[in-house]
This record gives sequence, C-alpha cells and structure tokens, in this order.
Amino acid sequence: MPTLSREIREQLLTYDEEFQKLVEKHSEYEAQLKQLSQESYLNLEDLQQQVTLKKLKLRVKDAMERHIAERLRATSSR
Repeated sequence: MPTLSREIREQLLTYDEEFQKLVEKHSEYEAQLKQLSQESYLNLEDLQQQVTLKKLKLRVKDAMERHIAERLRATSSR
C-alpha cells in the first residue's frame, strides 16, 4: 500500500495543480521554519511565528493526505 500511495502522490504532483500548490506551500513553511531554527535567539514574535508556521504546515500536510486518500478511494472503487 505505501508504494501505491507514493505512486498516487507522484501522479498528483504531475497532474493536479491544487496538489502542486499545497506541496509548494508546505516547502515554503518548512524553509521558513528552518530559517527560524538557525537563529541563536528567538524573541516572542519569532516564537509565535514558529508556532503559526508549524500549524500551517500541518494543515497543508493534512490537505495533501486528503488528496491522496481521495485518489486511493477512487482507484480502489474501480
């Protein structure tokens, strides 16, 4: 099953514009978090931004997983 999920993810990356945007957003949030984690000191605003970015990244990942699950259901019902 993980292989099928990986194949579906690759198909979605190739053909689904919405999925591509989600992956792009996820990468942006990851890059911002990585940049914050490299700071030697995080003030309160930075810490709040870090929490917000983690939540946004998780929401995007959940949306990506929903796309994959929907495609898996569609594939298995054929």
